[in-house]
Amino acid sequence: MPLTGFVGCYSFRVAREVCIMTGSLIQSAQGNVVIKAGIVGATGYTGVELLRLLVQHRGVEIAAVTSRAQAGNAVADTFPNLRGHLDLAFSMPDDTALKGCDIVFYATPNGTAMQSAEALLDAGVRVIDLAADFRLKDADEWEKWYGMPHACPQRLAEAVYGLPEVNRSAIAGARLVANPGCYPTSVQLGFLPLLEANVVDANTLIADAKSGVSGAGRKATVDTLFSEAGDNFKAYGVTGHRHLPEICQGLQSASGSEVTLTFVPHLTPIIRGIHATLYARLTDRDVDLQTLFEQRYANEPFVDVMPAGSHPETRSVRGVNMCRIAVHRPQNGDMAVVLAVEDNLVKGAAGQAVQNMNLMFGIDETSGLTDVALLP
Repeated sequence: MPLTGFVGCYSFRVAREVCIMTGSLIQSAQGNVVIKAGIVGATGYTGVELLRLLVQHRGVEIAAVTSRAQAGNAVADTFPNLRGHLDLAFSMPDDTALKGCDIVFYATPNGTAMQSAEALLDAGVRVIDLAADFRLKDADEWEKWYGMPHACPQRLAEAVYGLPEVNRSAIAGARLVANPGCYPTSVQLGFLPLLEANVVDANTLIADAKSGVSGAGRKATVDTLFSEAGDNFKAYGVTGHRHLPEICQGLQSASGSEVTLTFVPHLTPIIRGIHATLYARLTDRDVDLQTLFEQRYANEPFVDVMPAGSHPETRSVRGVNMCRIAVHRPQNGDMAVVLAVEDNLVKGAAGQAVQNMNLMFGIDETSGLTDVALLP
């Protein structure tokens, strides 16, 4: 139900149980909108990053943090960075508690949200899935890439792809948001201006992307052991990565036609960060690439188009909800080269989820997301 023109308290819980109407927003006695949030599966890196952002968000009350494995244990015992900020224990993912929330975030493995999101949506709870369950519109395509039948195909058409720079108005009215993947965020933001302006050959796209080890999740696998990932650098998923159809779906929507993308991800020996180097052959040699990108993202709070000749670094976005972009044209030739960096756990996951939540509840899009990147 859209917030504009809303009458009554709907499902908002406000401080001191006092609701007063001010314009189109419901506010607490202190003047803050209070959104009651639940997080399902908050024991991974994306989950703890989401908690870190939400505990600093003045408009959010964290009501439930679920984990089957950690139920009953204090969240701050597992994540000591939250000591003094969150006094909650993990609970079982109980529908009753989650149905009492205004919004529920799924920070779960692929294939989990689609099993239980339907009940929450039917109860009037808004849902943001940080996994891939609702990103692809074609259930058969989803099954092909994720190796299981889709359990909730009836919701795929309703789900809004949560890339605010493309779908801001649709996100604002959404009940179910499919939060983009980390690689797809940087790759799409880098290619979008070129495809929207129709100045490149959409059949010549190349994305050479590198990610930190946290992108693999908080689990014990040989590839992510310190002795394996440290002092090492490798490509993976060259024959086909799960993020490829998601990226192509978004780029095709932007271009209005089919695209051909070669996408090669790499694992780098850093904890967090993505660097995407993107290549596209120009069809318009007169285009001013710098101006094109600056104009496209002029009003986007979380996309920073850097000065001509820049080379963005992953450390410049560590811990913040920002994608920094630089565009080049080597030797003034016919190849556009775009450099895009983001924190895979923030703009590539949890930060973008908070950005989407802000839009869904009609509050300042930047709320809770104005930290400065950590250097060194």
